Amino acid sequence: MTAAVADLPPLPRIALATDLLLGKREIYLQQPSMFYFPGLPQRAFYERDAFEWVAPMEAMTDAIVSELEAVRAQEPEFTPYVETSADRPAPNNPLRDDARWGALYFWRSGGPVAENAARCPTVMAALTHVPMPQVAGRSPIALWSLLKPGTHIQPHHGLLNTRLICHLPLLAPAGCALRVGAETRTWTKGEMLLFDDSIEHEAWNRSAETRVVLLFETWRPEIDTDERAALTRLFQAIDSFGPAQVDTGG
Repeated sequence: MTAAVADLPPLPRIALATDLLLGKREIYLQQPSMFYFPGLPQRAFYERDAFEWVAPMEAMTDAIVSELEAVRAQEPEFTPYVETSADRPAPNNPLRDDARWGALYFWRSGGPVAENAARCPTVMAALTHVPMPQVAGRSPIALWSLLKPGTHIQPHHGLLNTRLICHLPLLAPAGCALRVGAETRTWTKGEMLLFDDSIEHEAWNRSAETRVVLLFETWRPEIDTDERAALTRLFQAIDSFGPAQVDTGG
């Protein structure tokens, strides 16, 4: 079957379609755990050159790494990425309350974390380039996501399909990777990865070093300005019935 297109230049979608036909890969679709917005493409990764704000952020990578190194010199351990909360059921995650998957927040539950914002002004400046959702008590979120050697984030789905999760790699040793749906990519320092976390995804660090990315969310480009405004109001209405279901896009 593959011989029929072997003489053509590389065509990623043809390659994926052929693998699906031959049973070499599975079909993965959006399955957000809280809110599904219809009519969006089923696309795992987005290419960085399609977003004009990516290049200015990538240019700030070395300065952000300097801030990371300064913080880690004083605070080598971050808080666990997945934490038990008194007002919610305990997350069903094997890394719950485990600092091997750590987080240091700059924006959380819709507001800046003042202490971290003050000591990392370059991070905060970089995030001003991004069209992040603004939902009181919920968004935006932005953090350093740390993954220690030998740690595996098990397959899971995010809450929403209205956003993309973005990773700006800061410490990216070989042996670390992110699978979203049927596609696996590695992190390269200073090269943004953007993906739909409502599609099943997992990540691992099989190296002997720590991996750190600047993680944040942005609106999906297919959702227009009017829809973004309506979704913001809708999410606020949903949250008025109880504590916001806030996840961090891992």
